[in-house]
This record gives sequence, C-alpha cells and structure tokens, in this order.
Amino acid sequence: MFNLILFGPPGAGKGTQAIKIAEKFGWIHVSTGDILRAEVNQGTPLGLKVKAVMEAGVLVSDELLIEIMESVFRKHGSAGGFVLDGFPRTLKQAQELDQMLTKLNTNVSLVLSLEVNEEELVKRLLKRAQEQGRKDDTEEVIKNRLVQYHQHTKPLVDYYREKNLLKEVFGVGSIDDIFNELCNAIKVSKG
Repeated sequence: MFNLILFGPPGAGKGTQAIKIAEKFGWIHVSTGDILRAEVNQGTPLGLKVKAVMEAGVLVSDELLIEIMESVFRKHGSAGGFVLDGFPRTLKQAQELDQMLTKLNTNVSLVLSLEVNEEELVKRLLKRAQEQGRKDDTEEVIKNRLVQYHQHTKPLVDYYREKNLLKEVFGVGSIDDIFNELCNAIKVSKG
C-alpha cells in the first residue's frame, strides 16, 4: 500500500492535484475538508459540531480527525494506496497518524509539499470564494487560516524531512505541469 500525503498551505492546489493523482494511480483520495463539509451539508451530529469551527477557520480536533481517517482506511483496506489531502495539519496529528497506520500494518510512503508564495495563495483563495460561493473563504478567514498554517503545520516539514519522506514541489504554473512534477516525485519514490 502506498500512502501519500499531499501537503501545502490553503490554496496551494492540494485538492485538485490529489484528485488527479488518485485517478492516475488508482488510489483512494481522502480530503478531510470534503468529508467535514459533507457532514455539515447533511446536517449530521458531526456536521453540527464542526460547522462553527470551520466557519471560523480553526482546526477540527485531532481525535475526531484520526477517528475519521481510521474509518476510511478500514473501509478501503484492500486499496493500493491513499492520497491524504489536508491531513495531517499538526505535529500531533502526524504522530497519531503514524500510530494509527502502524496499527493497520502500513505507514506513510511519501510526503509531497506544494510550495506557493502567500500573495498567490490569497489571490487563489479569494477567486475560489467568488467562483464557488464558499463562506469559509472570506479574506479574514483566509488570513487566519494562513496564520494557523504557519503556526501549526509548518513544523511538519521538519518532521517529515527528518524521516526522509519529504519532497518539495514548486506549486505555481499550469495544473498539468505541477501534476507532472508530482507524478515524477511519486515514481522516483516508488522505485
């Protein structure tokens, strides 16, 4: 099983690229954001819990996210691989993910980090907010999400670099050019 983490700040294009990678390699795409938004839209008890959190741009609890991830891995236990999009976001989540994967007799195979400058990120997120009518992408929330990213998620770069799992990919250019760079990094890692 090949377990890929696609990493980068909000607006880096993780979702778009994760879907393309999952389709190309026949892996399961796991977007915690999509899972949580679906719960909110369906009005489930979980959705009601996370709605206020998401609209404020803060992170959902680690325990809840690990529970969701384990459920997805167990549901698709025979999959050839997974593309994790938007998870983990903190060092604690990364450590808990490692423990959960060990329990399931697998591990993280590769972490690809999309590198995009902040000015480009804000521009992309504001455009997406207009096109998709996403309430969680106001300028205030975008700035809060980027602050949270820098405070909580950036340390993951060091964590995965120390484990020799991290490969950084420049995330500006055409979708196809970025996709090709990501695929090349996967192919090198798979051997």
